[in-house]
Amino acid sequence: MNIDSIKNGLVIDHIRSGGAMRIYDLLGLGSLDCTVAIIKNAQSAKLGRKDIIKIDSVTDIDLDVLGYVDPGITVNVIRGGELVEKKNLALPERLENVLKCRNPRCITSVEPGIKQVFFLSDRESKTYRCLYCEAKAER
Repeated sequence: MNIDSIKNGLVIDHIRSGGAMRIYDLLGLGSLDCTVAIIKNAQSAKLGRKDIIKIDSVTDIDLDVLGYVDPGITVNVIRGGELVEKKNLALPERLENVLKCRNPRCITSVEPGIKQVFFLSDRESKTYRCLYCEAKAER
């Protein structure tokens, strides 16, 4: 299969196989007014199999979402057909409106309009907790 290269845009690479659609939904890529290509199960020397998302426009994306979903993802910025920047991700310290608190007594469950904020409480186990009630987020 042949997927054309992009002249100006983003390539989200090294996505664990099967994870591209979740990222597509979390980033809201369906609402973009440009071409978005999803390549699933591409061969990878590093991962065995991987997914890739190509966005045919330089646009702002939430790197914290990508770091939360898979810190091994890389984001390549392409301009004029050349790689101009490669961003390596890490687990974000704080997430806003990515996760939803499951505690029915949390203020975010009863008060509309309050941001869903989670903080990284344990980097080793990749555990996030609600800022308001400290309930553990489910992955």
